[in-house]
Amino acid sequence: MGLLLGLQRHGLQRVLLCPGSRSAPLALAAGGLAEQGLLMLTTAVDERSAAFHALGMAAASGRAAAVITTSGTAVANLLPAAVEADRSALPLLLLSADRPQRLKNCGANQTVNQEDFLAPVCRSFTTGPLEGLHLLSQAQLESLATAAWEQTLQHPGPVHLNLPFEEPLHPSREEQQLAWSCWDLAGNAQRQFCRPLSPALSQPMDGFDWSCPGVVVAGPWRGLEADRPAYQQALRAIAECTGWPLLADQLAAVPADLPNLIRHWELLLPQGLPAADAGLQVLRLGPLPASRRLESWLRDLGSGQLLITEGESRCLDPLGLSRQCSSGLAAWWKAISAKARFCSSSSQALLAAWTEADTQVQRVLDQQLPAAGAVTEPALMKALPDQLPPGLPLMLSASSPVRDWQTFAAADLGSRRCFSFRGASGIDGTLSLALGLARVQGPTVLICGDLALQHDSNGWLLASESSPPLLVLLIDNGGGGIFAQLPIASIASSSFDQLFAMPQRHDPLALAAAHAVPARQLSRLEDLPSALEWGLAQQRTALLRMCTDRTADAELRRQLREITDAALQQSRGGTTEA
Repeated sequence: MGLLLGLQRHGLQRVLLCPGSRSAPLALAAGGLAEQGLLMLTTAVDERSAAFHALGMAAASGRAAAVITTSGTAVANLLPAAVEADRSALPLLLLSADRPQRLKNCGANQTVNQEDFLAPVCRSFTTGPLEGLHLLSQAQLESLATAAWEQTLQHPGPVHLNLPFEEPLHPSREEQQLAWSCWDLAGNAQRQFCRPLSPALSQPMDGFDWSCPGVVVAGPWRGLEADRPAYQQALRAIAECTGWPLLADQLAAVPADLPNLIRHWELLLPQGLPAADAGLQVLRLGPLPASRRLESWLRDLGSGQLLITEGESRCLDPLGLSRQCSSGLAAWWKAISAKARFCSSSSQALLAAWTEADTQVQRVLDQQLPAAGAVTEPALMKALPDQLPPGLPLMLSASSPVRDWQTFAAADLGSRRCFSFRGASGIDGTLSLALGLARVQGPTVLICGDLALQHDSNGWLLASESSPPLLVLLIDNGGGGIFAQLPIASIASSSFDQLFAMPQRHDPLALAAAHAVPARQLSRLEDLPSALEWGLAQQRTALLRMCTDRTADAELRRQLREITDAALQQSRGGTTEA
């Protein structure tokens, strides 16, 4: 109990508990603290799902949630979420119970080298005394808790505590009450949640000629929640001082009224953005968006780009074109803005041309994707921003949905907080992640495909337990629809389905019903407003299924790009003749 109480005093609020015998001391402590109102406890039967659920909570709250598991393969099931936490720089605290040293390497039941399972991706690994955690004093348990919690703040990511427990593991009720009486809960006031100071900027990187045009590329936000306001303020100041256009990912956490936003850059690239007369300078923020066209365009612009990360010192430049500064945008801007001389007028012509092209793309989408008729994936993405309540948070699964939202829902940029867990770009844990977001921040919408939803079908168990207010918009295109957009789609249909699309036979509505989750089928876009109203009115987890044709939608995406390119060429030609 002392360990969990120490973590709670430092800021731990939420614990995910998975069943097990060796972890009984941790389970009893978590249950007792939850009864006292000191922790919020969620139970889960699947460790993999639980870890993703905790990661969703961390993304929404900005602080680590803890996952408690027993020994053995239970610890191995934490690895996928730990990988995502590592690559997304999200805090996650993993507490695994273990056998004492006397039971190691001797054939004892459920004894494995679990201390090695998560090591490659964890920010830190700490083990308790090999003979058993009972050997630690209260002060030592507090110290262990302090060190673990500070690790989640200083370098957000997964932190693993492996805790050997000696028997007896299951004290009587009287023994539990005696143990509780030994701990001081009266003075257990919640400590103020503090974050470490951002890394100091030893040498501010600049190197820009502020009298020449440039572009800002804002990738997915990967910083502490408390740092977002300063980031947005700096971004606004950069836009106003430089006049540089801004290409922002939907996950970049930019405000909707930010100046100089070019929203439809995915459809404008590579030919739709008129080039600057001089070489275009590039300021990049965070990791790259999920766009091969953007990567190709940046590669063509050449070296000399500057990449600012929010405390992330690992290389985030797969293109190898930039210098990287990890101080965070707000600190960098403060350091260089006092001495730099800006000339926003030099970028006015470029910004005006790009803004006009952006407006032209919106007109094409308005004409080509009416909110009526059979559901297609591009039309659905185009229609949803107007139908969803303003500011309602959204999670996009890391496959077609996150890319289609960037492309066809670009008008919604900045209007709501968008999440997508693209640190490792996996589809595992999608439902559990979204439920974790909803459990912390309230009503949330998840847009995902059928394979992503089935891959995390155990997440429905978390929905059944206390049913966070999550509306799942299922795009069922009969398998991995994203593969239909790649060159491999040209192979024989039977081989493509077997090797890549992998359509499944299960009925997602029946699976939802088996978990007591209300579900409906939607066939036409005209029915979208009433279906969304029904789903959000449930005030619990609900499912809306929409069936689409992945092959036809892949062709529709190609046609829309051709129509957009033609409209832009015609517009430029008309301007030249005039």
